[in-house]
Amino acid sequence: MSTITIRLSEQVLNTIKMRAHNLHISRGEYIRNAIEEMNKTLCKKEKISRLARASQLVRQNSMIINSEFAEIEDDPEA
Repeated sequence: MSTITIRLSEQVLNTIKMRAHNLHISRGEYIRNAIEEMNKTLCKKEKISRLARASQLVRQNSMIINSEFAEIEDDPEA
């Protein structure tokens, strides 16, 4: 496992200490868990964004196909 150094305000550090103590875990474990949760949250947001873009593309293609079908329905000889 790698080691990093971060600078935190006293207020943030005190909050971390308090919450870690209440959870009966170390500050390091608390911070690791927080980072893992942030990564999960960002991955979910990225996935939602990709799905929304894909949905928009499918919707646009569906509208094109629907308009082509509408032309055929209006002209039985087509």
